Amino acid sequence: MSTPSLPVHRRWPRWLRRGPMEIVACVVITAGLVMMLQPLAMSLFTWSFLTTLFGTALFMIVSKFPA
Repeated sequence: MSTPSLPVHRRWPRWLRRGPMEIVACVVITAGLVMMLQPLAMSLFTWSFLTTLFGTALFMIVSKFPA
C-alpha cells in the first residue's frame, strides 16, 4: 500500500510559493532598472545588467513554483 501524498501546496513553505517569490523577483528587476538609470554612481551602473538579468531568471524559475 502506498501512503497518501500531501497536496503540492502543503509541502512547500509559505514563503517559497509563487506569489511571494514573484514579488521578490519583480523587486530585483526594478532595483536593476533603477541602478541602470541613476546618474550618480558608476559602480551601481556596472552591476545593473547582472542584477536585472538575475531578477529575470529568478522570475522565470519562480513562475514554475506551485501557487
